[in-house]
Amino acid sequence: MLIKRFEDIEAWKEARKLVNMIYDLTDRLLFKEDFGLKDQIQRAAVSCMSNIAEGFDSDTKQQFIQMLSCTKRSSSEVQSELYVALDRKYIAKEEFDNSYNQAKAVRKLTNGFIRYLRTSKQVNLQQAHGPTGQPVNRRGGDSNENFTI
Repeated sequence: MLIKRFEDIEAWKEARKLVNMIYDLTDRLLFKEDFGLKDQIQRAAVSCMSNIAEGFDSDTKQQFIQMLSCTKRSSSEVQSELYVALDRKYIAKEEFDNSYNQAKAVRKLTNGFIRYLRTSKQVNLQQAHGPTGQPVNRRGGDSNENFTI
């Protein structure tokens, strides 16, 4: 699979689903009124998605891996906050299970992507395009490489 933009990354796609699930859950009356929890769980879910996108534009593979590690931590944070929502009876057990498993899927895909980045010999993080339309790396040279999984 060729990855030309962050939207092509499976973990980002699943994180996007998680964000929408969390926003749907927090739109309910009781959950809405718990401003602290609502804000925190929404921010954690959005962080999953945003860290992948931000990491994609990193200058180095190690920086990308660091951002992906933040995604894993944010996924765990969402899971922990889901327990609070369940215990406070803001969400039903089935909703908890679905959202919890979605966060788990994001973390699992992110872990796999980190393993890929750590073991791959050739990963080009320079995705900017020059005047010819060809990808140009940030050091000034032309490059036709993209992520391939």
